[in-house]
Amino acid sequence: FATSVIGCGCEAGIERRLSPEETPDGRPGVALLFFAMSGKELAKQLERRVGQCILTCPTTAVYAGLADGEPVALGKNLRFFGDGWQIAKQIGGQRHWRVPVMDGEFVAQESTPVVKAVGGGNLLLLARDTDAALAAAEAAVAAMRRVPNVVMPFPGGVLRSGSKVGSKYPALS
Repeated sequence: FATSVIGCGCEAGIERRLSPEETPDGRPGVALLFFAMSGKELAKQLERRVGQCILTCPTTAVYAGLADGEPVALGKNLRFFGDGWQIAKQIGGQRHWRVPVMDGEFVAQESTPVVKAVGGGNLLLLARDTDAALAAAEAAVAAMRRVPNVVMPFPGGVLRSGSKVGSKYPALS
C-alpha cells in the first residue's frame, strides 16, 4: 500500500500506461510516481515497494523513468535476492541487474534519479448529498487523469477523510 505518507511512508500510483515503444524492453508498461517526505525516506520506500510489489509480480522489470536528478538505489540492493546468481548487464549505457526468479529473470536498473516534487493535495467538495459528491469527485478524477505527472493513490482516486494535525490520543499524535 502506498496511499499516503501518513502511516505508510510514501504515496505512489500509476501516472500513465506505456506502449511497447516507450519501454526499454519493448513490452507494455506503466510509469509510476512515488512521493515521500524526504529523499532518504523516498529511497527507503522505493526499494521496499519495488521489492515487495514489483519484483514479486511475474514478468516484471523496473527501469528509471527520469534522466536527471539525485541517484538512489533501485536494483542495486534488490540484486541480492539472487543469492549470488545475479548478473550485471549494460543496457543503453546504464547498469542493470538480472536477478533469477521462478519465471525467468527480474531485470532492474541499478539506480534511478529522484527530484523534488509536490506530493499530496486536497480538493474539498461540498454537495447536496452523497451521490452528488461522488459524481463530482469522479468527474474531478477523470479530469486529473488527463494531466501528466499526476497520481491519485487512493482507490478510485477519491478518499473520504482528509489528513488532520494531532489527536487527543497521544499514540496518534
